[in-house]
Amino acid sequence: MSVDDGTVPALLARSAAVCPEGTALRLGTDALTYGALDELADRAAALLHARGVAPGDRVALMLPNSTQFAVLYYGVLRAGAIVVPLNPLLRAGEVRHCLADAGAALLVAWHRDGEEAAEGARLAGTRYLAVEPASFAELLAGHARVAGAGSRAPGDTAVVLYTSGTTGSPKGAELTHRNIRRNVEEGVRVLGLGPSDVVFGGLPLFHSFGQVMGLNCAVSVGACLTLMARFDPEGALALVARDRVTVFLGVPTMYGLLLRHPDRALHDVSSLRVCLCGGSPLPVAVLTGFESAFGCAVLEGYGLSESSPLACVNRIDRPRFPGTIGVPVDGVEMRVVDRDGKEVPDGEVGELVIRGHNVMKGYWRRPEATAEAVRGGWLHTGDLGTRDASGDFRVVDRLKDVVIRGGFNVYPREVEEVLHLHPCVAEAAVLGVPHPVHGQEVAAAVVLRPGSRVSPAELRAHVRERLAPYKYPRRIWLTDALPKGPTGKVLKRAIVPPEGG
Repeated sequence: MSVDDGTVPALLARSAAVCPEGTALRLGTDALTYGALDELADRAAALLHARGVAPGDRVALMLPNSTQFAVLYYGVLRAGAIVVPLNPLLRAGEVRHCLADAGAALLVAWHRDGEEAAEGARLAGTRYLAVEPASFAELLAGHARVAGAGSRAPGDTAVVLYTSGTTGSPKGAELTHRNIRRNVEEGVRVLGLGPSDVVFGGLPLFHSFGQVMGLNCAVSVGACLTLMARFDPEGALALVARDRVTVFLGVPTMYGLLLRHPDRALHDVSSLRVCLCGGSPLPVAVLTGFESAFGCAVLEGYGLSESSPLACVNRIDRPRFPGTIGVPVDGVEMRVVDRDGKEVPDGEVGELVIRGHNVMKGYWRRPEATAEAVRGGWLHTGDLGTRDASGDFRVVDRLKDVVIRGGFNVYPREVEEVLHLHPCVAEAAVLGVPHPVHGQEVAAAVVLRPGSRVSPAELRAHVRERLAPYKYPRRIWLTDALPKGPTGKVLKRAIVPPEGG
C-alpha cells in the first residue's frame, strides 16, 4: 500500500510516517504510538489472511472501546476486507441476523461476556475469534508484518454499519473508503483538528459518530484519541482533566450529565476548546448552560449512518444560533421537501434530504430499500426540519415521531424544549399515545434532577403556559430513567406509558 492511496487505512500509514512516536491511542495508563498501531494493523491483516479472510470478505468486530478495536479495524481494511462493527451488547439472535445478512467470514469478539457473540456466530455458521488482550498480543506477534496485504480502491466498500431502525430488521449501510475519507476531511476542517489535539473517545467506536469523527479524524492528523470504555460523567470529567482533552465529542445525554454533575467544578476542564454534539437534538437550555459552565463552544451537528455520518454542522467561524444544526459541510447539499419531493419555502417544515459525497453506497444487498432511501441521488432522512433565510437548518423531529392530535401536528422536540426549561427536569421524552377521540394524545415521560420534586400537574401547567392548547401533554409520568441506545440516544419506541399515567 502506498503512503496514500485514497483508502481509510492510508490515513494511519500517513500519520505513522510523519509522527511514529506520537501517541495515537490512550486507554487509562496504557498508550499506543502511531508507529506501533501501524505495525500491529499490518500484523492483524496477516493474521486475518492466515485465518482465510480474503479481500472483499466481511469481518465483524464486536469489541468495546479499546486499542484492540483500532488495531483490528485498520487490520481488516488493510487485508482488503470490509469491517462490520457490532454493538457488544447484542444478543445471540441479533448477532446471528447481522452476520447472516452480511455473509460475514469471521466474527472477532471481546473475550469477556462473549457467550452471546459465540452463540450468534454458531447460529449463523460464522467462524469466531475471541480477543483477550494478553493472548491477542502474543497471537499478533506470531505473524510477520505484511504491508499492503489487500489492495482496495476508494470507491470500494470499507464499512457496513447496521442501523437499528424503528421497524423491521436492521439494514447494513455501505460506506465506501471515499465516503469516510471525505467525511473525515470535513470533520477535521470543522473542528480545526491538528496533531497537538487530544480527542475524547467516549463514544462507541462501533458507531459511525465515534468511529469516523473520533477514531478516523484523530488518526488522519496524528492527534491522540483518549478512550473511555464506558461513559460516566465523573470518569469523563477526570479524563478531560488528566489527559488535557481539547476536543469533546458527545451526544445530548452526555452534555446534560456533565452539566448537572455536582462535582463538576472540582475538575480542571480548561483545556477544552471545542465540542461537537450529534445523535439527536440538543436542548437549547443544555447547550447554553454547557457553554457557559465549561467555557467552550458546542457545535451541534446532524447526520446519520447513511451519510457517513456528518452532513450539516455549526461552525466556530460563523454566527451560531442555538437550536439549529448550522449549514451543510462542503460538497454536500441539503433541502427541505414536501411529500412529493418538491422543495418548500424557507421556514416551512418538510423532510430533510441530503446529496453529496457523504451519501452511502446503499444498503447491503437490499436494492429495494436503497431505491426507497436514495431517490435521484437524494438521501431521504425521515427527519423533519426547516431552513431559515440565513441558510441554517433546524431539526424539528423524526417524521415517524410526529404526534397528530385532532388533525394538528405536534412536534415532540418543541414540547421537550419547554419541559427542559423547568428547573426540576433532567430529561424528557414526548410521544404520542392512542386516543379514542383525537386519534393521538401528547404524552411525556420525565426524569427529574436528583433531589427535585415536582408533580405531573405542575409540569403540565408549565408547558400549557408556553405552548398552544393542543400541544401540551395531557399525560405526564415521572420515571427514574429513559431507555437509551448505545450512544445514549433516547429510544422512544421502548417507552411504555404506565397504566393510567
